[in-house]
Amino acid sequence: MTWPAGRWRLLGGDGVAAAEGLATDEALALSQSASDGADPAPTLRLYTYRDHCVLVGRYQNLGAEVDLDACARRGADVNRRPTGGGAIIMGRDQLGVAMAVPAGAGEHPRQVLERFSRGIAAGLATLGIDAVFRGKNDLAVDGRKVAGLGLYQAPGGGMLLHSSVLADLDVEVMLDVLEIPAAKLGVTAGRAVAERVTTLSRLTGTRWDGRSLAEVVGRGFEQEFKAVLEPGVLTVEEQATSARLVRDRYGSPAWWNEQSPRDEAMASAVVRLKAGVMRVFVARSGDTIKSLLLTGDFNVAPQRLVALEESLRWKRFDAATIATAIESCVGADEDFAPVDALVEAVLEAGATVTQTAPRRSGSCYFPEVETPT
Repeated sequence: MTWPAGRWRLLGGDGVAAAEGLATDEALALSQSASDGADPAPTLRLYTYRDHCVLVGRYQNLGAEVDLDACARRGADVNRRPTGGGAIIMGRDQLGVAMAVPAGAGEHPRQVLERFSRGIAAGLATLGIDAVFRGKNDLAVDGRKVAGLGLYQAPGGGMLLHSSVLADLDVEVMLDVLEIPAAKLGVTAGRAVAERVTTLSRLTGTRWDGRSLAEVVGRGFEQEFKAVLEPGVLTVEEQATSARLVRDRYGSPAWWNEQSPRDEAMASAVVRLKAGVMRVFVARSGDTIKSLLLTGDFNVAPQRLVALEESLRWKRFDAATIATAIESCVGADEDFAPVDALVEAVLEAGATVTQTAPRRSGSCYFPEVETPT
C-alpha cells in the first residue's frame, strides 16, 4: 500500500521519559487499528527523550545488551521497545521518529521500512546529505549508520514505525551503558565508533541536536509523501491508552525482562542469519534440552522461532534431533538461512553450558557480534 498524501497529524515532545515515550507511540498505532471505516491519516511524531534512555529491541535480551549497573549509576531509564532492532541510547542528541499508519496486507517489513526511511532521507538531503537505506533496517551515509529503523504491527492492523536519527552521539555514555566488548571495538573505542557510525553534527561540521533536527525531518516527510503536517494533540482515548500502557507494560520490570533467559544453567552462542543477529540460549539437564531461548534484533515477531523453542524443549541434545527440529520449523523460511549455521549455534551453546548466562553484546550501532573465545 501507499501512504495517502494530504493532511497528516504532527506531534512533538522534548525530554520524555522512556515509559511515557514508548507508551504514547504504541497508543498511536492502536488508534490506527481501532478506527472504523476509511483508514485514518498517518500520524508523525518527532520528539526527544530525556538524557539518557536506553532502549532494547522487542526481541532482545536486556541483560545481554545493556550494562544495568552503568545505567543505574548514570540514572538512565531502561526499557523495551515494541519495535524490533538493536539496543539504542536516546536523549537530547537523538531525534525519535514515530509514525503510525494502517498496516498494509502482505507487505514485507523491509519494504515498509525502506519507504519510511525515504522521509528521513529526504530531510537530510535538504542539508546536502545523501543517506541510503541498507540491509534490513539501517539508513547510512558513506557506509556509516546515521539512523536505525524498526516496526511493530499492533493488534487490529495499525502499524508503528520507529527511527532513532543521530543528530549527535555521546560516545562515552554509549560505550558505558551498552554491552560492547573491547575485542569488538578493535584498537580504540573511538576509532571503532567512527568507522561504523556517523552523526549529523559530524557530517555538517555544525552542532545539531534532536530538537533542531525535527523540523528538517518533518520537511522531508512532507516532500517525499506530498503531505501537509498539521500540529495536533493526543485524543482523549490515546491519552487513556498511553496511561494504561505505562501502568501495565512499560512501567513493569516483567516487560523490560521479557526476552531474558531463565535463571538456570544456561549458555549461549551467536549466529548471523538473513533475519539478523541472533543469540541462542540453551539450558540442559544432562543429555536433555530443558529450554531454548532465541533473541535478536528482529523487526517482526519470529513465530517460526517460537515454534522452534517449543519443539526442542525437553528433547534430546544431539545433532540429529536439533537439525530435524530446525529444518521442520524454519527450514522453509529464507530469513533464517543458512539452517546449518543455526544448528551449529544451538550445538555450541548447549555444549558450553555454565551456571549463568554469558554476557553477549550487540547494539543498534554494533550489530555484528562475535562469540568470545
